Amino acid sequence: MGARVAVAGASGYAGGELLRLLAGHPDLEIGPLAAHGSAGMSVTALHPQLSGHPSLHGQVFVPTDPDLLTEAELLFTALPHGESAQLAAALPAHIKIIDLGADFRLDDPEAWIRYYPTPYAGRWTYGLPELPGARDQIKASTTVAAPGCYATACILALAPLLAANLVEPSDIVIVAASGISGAGRSLRPDLLGSEVMGSMSAYHVGGTHRHTPEIEQTIYPERSAVPRSGQARISFTPTLAPMARGILATCTARLASADAAAQLRDTLAAAYQGETFVHVLAEGRWPGTGATLGSNAAHLQAAADIHAGRAIVVCALDNLGKGAAAQAIQIANLMLGLPETAGLTAHGVMP
Repeated sequence: MGARVAVAGASGYAGGELLRLLAGHPDLEIGPLAAHGSAGMSVTALHPQLSGHPSLHGQVFVPTDPDLLTEAELLFTALPHGESAQLAAALPAHIKIIDLGADFRLDDPEAWIRYYPTPYAGRWTYGLPELPGARDQIKASTTVAAPGCYATACILALAPLLAANLVEPSDIVIVAASGISGAGRSLRPDLLGSEVMGSMSAYHVGGTHRHTPEIEQTIYPERSAVPRSGQARISFTPTLAPMARGILATCTARLASADAAAQLRDTLAAAYQGETFVHVLAEGRWPGTGATLGSNAAHLQAAADIHAGRAIVVCALDNLGKGAAAQAIQIANLMLGLPETAGLTAHGVMP
């Protein structure tokens, strides 16, 4: 048997995707599955896509009780913001934890207070493996904060260009569309099918989305040894698309020089050369969310808008895949000394 893992918040969409991936993982054993509001309910009744899998047959959700989770070697927390910190504080230090929520992502306590209603809990290792040096940090950590879904797409798109000083950090505009699963499984009138299907809408307009400080601190970190020309500032507008899952992030930034225009795509390709899950598409091909559905892949493409003097990078990924559960599995593989790709695929299921 492999390492025993538990999930807190297993009843949500990210939790269900975690269970789907864990059920097919060759080196992990599924342990307690906690879901406070669904305790006592059959796992497959709530996640019928998992029906018939031997490791989940007859299993029921347990309460989110720290004592019930201590037998696990690693715990995934897919809980509402603020709840992971409370649970982590009550667990023994030997349990490795990967938090899919926001509780431990931010460096700056003041930024946390501006965007979240709960007390600041500190910062864990940031778990985006494709960032320079991140794999070694993840392997050496017992607690890791998995990146947000929008943040993953935007950071992958912009970080290499900023590191190469090809774009200006103070003039970045991002417009990103997400499937409705990104809003979670709670019942809300604005997320009903009749409200969403056939319609697109913006939300958290005006820099109020919670991923804004996460993106800014990571695409252009002030603690970096690379010489910096200023602090990153983004204008981020998220939109809700009439699809169940997927993110398409269109990221633009002012070119730092006329010469930078010709270097955008090659810089991205060099940054992700040899990466299993991040792909810069062939010249002239642009990412689409359908091609990444069900995978841990992110697809990228870049171009220069010479007329406006801006770089444009588009990133597509599955918000429940590379944006949440699949990336958490990738992190777990690194933390547990397993092959990084175990239990994951870079290939989508389009159409």
